[in-house]
Amino acid sequence: MDARAKTRNIGVPATKLRQVIDLIRHKPVEEALSILRFSSRFVAKTVEKTLRSAIANAVNKDEENRVDAEDLVVLTVFADEGRDLKRIRPRARGSADRISKRHSHLTIVVSDGRDEATAAAVEGTTADVASAEQSAPVKDE
Repeated sequence: MDARAKTRNIGVPATKLRQVIDLIRHKPVEEALSILRFSSRFVAKTVEKTLRSAIANAVNKDEENRVDAEDLVVLTVFADEGRDLKRIRPRARGSADRISKRHSHLTIVVSDGRDEATAAAVEGTTADVASAEQSAPVKDE
């Protein structure tokens, strides 16, 4: 079962947000929360808040089939470009430069891995990483 959480109009560019979310993609939620808790990045607190919201959504989604928070995995996480706030900085001789204050949207999807497609997606990405590490050439120094 999947559950998602979105945070919109975060006052951080999507490029900086992607540096943080790449750390938690396809990780168990407990590990992802500890990574975010000890990250020195400013946006890590916002990502942690959104992840906690996705976990709460998954736990409270289905009353009959309760999901344990410890079984959840971060299935998908992505950052999209938001709107730009346009500002003007005065420059010499009456000219002006344009400043663009960029924003972004964050979406996190967590899953318990009960679906076959979900389990295959998570295992496939970890298998790809493992095979890439094994096939990487080792340099002797």
